[in-house]
Amino acid sequence: MNSMKNNTGIPHAAKTVQGRTHVYGDNIDTDVIIPARYLNTSDPRELAAHCLEDLDPEFINKIQPGDILVAGENFGCGSSREHAPIAIKAAGIACVIAASFARIFYRNAINIGLPILECPDAARALHSGDMVALDFETGEIRLIATAAEGGTTLPSNCIWKAQPFPLFIRDIIEAGGLVEATRRRLAQKRRSGV
Repeated sequence: MNSMKNNTGIPHAAKTVQGRTHVYGDNIDTDVIIPARYLNTSDPRELAAHCLEDLDPEFINKIQPGDILVAGENFGCGSSREHAPIAIKAAGIACVIAASFARIFYRNAINIGLPILECPDAARALHSGDMVALDFETGEIRLIATAAEGGTTLPSNCIWKAQPFPLFIRDIIEAGGLVEATRRRLAQKRRSGV
């Protein structure tokens, strides 16, 4: 994944990414994403170290930077804490694909610059270990290769379409989040004298 770092040390989003999938089920809540016992820190690296550990204790050891998290319905339900998308992003996950997102998680992901795509068909079809390519401008999710063991029987040319974000939201995500996007806009206004 081509990415830059923002002032939090978390990679910025690229316009396209390619990664290996890690698939989980429905109703993954924020307490599962980052257990409440770790909420005494806001350090992204510390949060990442405990991401999804109650669901999958080996999660942080299995992922590589640029991997894709795939989940079912209602991903990110529960509390409104921003710690959950921060933990996912800091762990190196390039995007979350889900059948649906809890509304507050959806907004928090945008606010911190974590790319998300809502695509029920892809979320149901993909298996852990599949390789996918994502295009955030078009919303295209393309299967590149299926998992080596116990994977899908899908042909490697499957393409699903998520609703892409409008440009102003893509700008927020590509900047690394709402705060950095706002800083950039204000700096640009100062430079242009507006």
